[in-house]
Parts: sequence; C-alpha cells; structure tokens
Amino acid sequence: MKGDLFSSEYMVQPATAPGMSVENAKSIKYAVNGEMLARQGAMIAFRGNLQFERKGQGVGGMLKRAVTGEGLPLMTVRGQGEAWFAHEAQNCFVVEIDPGDVFTVNGRNVLCFDASLTYEIKTVKGAGVAGGGLFNSVFTGQGKLGLMCEGNPLVIPVSPQYPVYVDTDAVVGWTASLQTSLNRSQSFGSMIRGGSGEAVQLMLQGEGVVVVRPSEATAPRPQQH
Repeated sequence: MKGDLFSSEYMVQPATAPGMSVENAKSIKYAVNGEMLARQGAMIAFRGNLQFERKGQGVGGMLKRAVTGEGLPLMTVRGQGEAWFAHEAQNCFVVEIDPGDVFTVNGRNVLCFDASLTYEIKTVKGAGVAGGGLFNSVFTGQGKLGLMCEGNPLVIPVSPQYPVYVDTDAVVGWTASLQTSLNRSQSFGSMIRGGSGEAVQLMLQGEGVVVVRPSEATAPRPQQH
C-alpha cells in the first residue's frame, strides 16, 4: 500500500537506546530494559516481552489530582521491549531531572517516568483546601519524567522582583525554590455582585519557573475498565 499515512513522518523507528523519548507531539515512546512507571490506561501500543502490573492504591502508590483530590493510579512496566504512551491526544514533553533538582508537578499531568525517580505526595504549602491544588507530587533523583498538557504549555520565569500568580486549575508544576501561597484578587462583596469567580490564585515567589497550561481543568471522564 502507498499513501501519506505510510511516509517516514508517521512510521516509528526502532529505539537506539533504552529510556524515554518523544515519539511525536501526542505520544511518548519508552524503550524498556528493566522497569519503568506509567499512568494506568495510558499505554496505547507495545512490542517485545513486557509485563504490566498495577501499583497499589495506598497513599504511597498513587498521585493526587490537584482539583478533585482523586487518586491517579500507576502501573509498573517490566521486561524488554518498546511501549508507547498517550492520553486524550494531549501534547507530550520530557523533563530531565538531575541530582539536586526538585520538581513539583500536578498528578493529572504525569504520563510516565523512570523508576530511578522518587516521588512524594505533598500538600501545596499555603494553598489549603480552597487552593484547588491541595496535593501535588514532588519528584527527585535522576531520570526522565514524561508530562502531558492540553495545548502548548507556558513556562514563566519567577524572580524575587516579579512573583507570578497562576490559576490553580491551570498550573502544571514549578521548581523547588519557589514559595507558594494563596492570593485573593477580589473582595467577597465583588464575588456576590457577579465577579469573574476567579478570586483565588496560587502565588509563586522566589527564583525559578512555573509551568501552566493554556486551559483550565475539565471534569474528569469516567474511568474505563
């Protein structure tokens, strides 16, 4: 058969080294040689000798959604082979984390990551229950983290002179050196009189970057079993 579908633009190539790479704008390829972790249900294809196992649902074995607090189950992928991951045609990106780096990320944006990375579920300081981003995951260690985002993300520098205020429904993550707190941009009376409703933002101060997506959170879709 012939046609544009079979051009080199769409044809996958064998992996040249173990690990994670961006296959195209909407998917990540992982050449597995041992073990890695991914969001449950995000595997769209694989080849080789791979086993997929759900991780436990305890607090230590799940990420938390920033808005709803729902658990985001993970799966472990073991063996030798190639697997492709994607979720709802969101754009995919790879973040390289080095020793000493700390990256706080919203669980809804995590697609897959190296087993060499460690993560902790932490409450966003200063956000409280009203902050929307009550639980985030903090990644440390050395390895790659695959993220997904609705649209192309904005990476905004933060400096002591210029703090950044972000919608808690749009924030993807931020670097460790930033301090977080809530900012209220409207008075209570203004909200009663029909204000925009976006009265609370997450304020980030210090030196670093914050990543936001160009859309607010949407209602979670039913899990497919």
